[in-house]
Amino acid sequence: MISEDVLQKILVRHDALAAAMADPARAGDDFASLSREYSELSPVVEGINAYRKARRELLELEEMRRSEDAEMRALAEDELASLRQRLPELERQVRLLLLPRDEADERNAILEVRAGTGGEEAALFAGELFRMYQRYADLKGWRFEPVSYSETDLGGCKEGIATISGRGVFARLKFESGVHRVQRVPETEGSGRIHTSAATVAVLPEAEEVDIRIEEKDLRIDVFRSSGPGGQSVNTTDSAVRITHLPTGIVVQQQDEKSQHKNRAKAMKILRARLYEREREQKDQARAAARKGQVGSGDRSERIRTYNFPQGRVTDHRINLTLYKIDKVISGEALDELVDALIAADQAARLAEVGAEG
Repeated sequence: MISEDVLQKILVRHDALAAAMADPARAGDDFASLSREYSELSPVVEGINAYRKARRELLELEEMRRSEDAEMRALAEDELASLRQRLPELERQVRLLLLPRDEADERNAILEVRAGTGGEEAALFAGELFRMYQRYADLKGWRFEPVSYSETDLGGCKEGIATISGRGVFARLKFESGVHRVQRVPETEGSGRIHTSAATVAVLPEAEEVDIRIEEKDLRIDVFRSSGPGGQSVNTTDSAVRITHLPTGIVVQQQDEKSQHKNRAKAMKILRARLYEREREQKDQARAAARKGQVGSGDRSERIRTYNFPQGRVTDHRINLTLYKIDKVISGEALDELVDALIAADQAARLAEVGAEG
């Protein structure tokens, strides 16, 4: 059972926030942060109230069951059976709401897809993954903006980067980071032999300037002429930008825009996200090491999913889930089934972790 002291503290805090916000002049500069905390606590308070109401009803029904009136006792028994089924789920919902939130969950995301082992077939698969996420974003009503896309001569993707904006983007896409493997017969394969190729996906929370402070002295910025497939020059001016963050060695290159300023701005956005993610990973390392049941570390070298075209299946290896609807997954339609299962598995692992600590 959840500690009543914990629940009461949340309710008291929620009331205090409501009182503070009732007088914006008194709240002053803190009004925005108080308002954000209040809105974050509101669903928790709703869950607590529903759980408490059910517990009160349980006590009342148990009292009714001791009534001398046979009809009243029978009615109480029926309602008790229903309530006892509902109560564990209400308690579980409150426990989920009380789990520590990933502060990045509500952020927009930067998606990076790169061809891995497998040559041209890996590049073709990377292009399919990039388009899968684009269609998925469209289905969710999110904004998908390609930042850069490096195409091979046969139409594959060496590297594709995009920003995805919308509500809860990072929360739903963060488990996509890792190695995605494909098994199929390439169109160029005459003998009908199945090849295995791979592409890596990275999903980074978008960072604001206030999150990551980048010193100008820590940057080396090189400008050069952008080039297309085969190395041919695309622009006649030095508009492409390569930014090296000297303390970490992180390199970001951007050449899709004709303007050097636009390329620099996009490159800085990606650099900020990579530095923010690096900081998050360092903070999470100790905690992640202790979490045996975690769904996935987001390590780019971890093989997370296999797309087997001959068998028409997609298997997520972290949760041992297989869907025999590869076309619908690749089109983005069935991706939610994988995402929902991964989120549920992560929540279950975190609940078990809290239970073990308790």
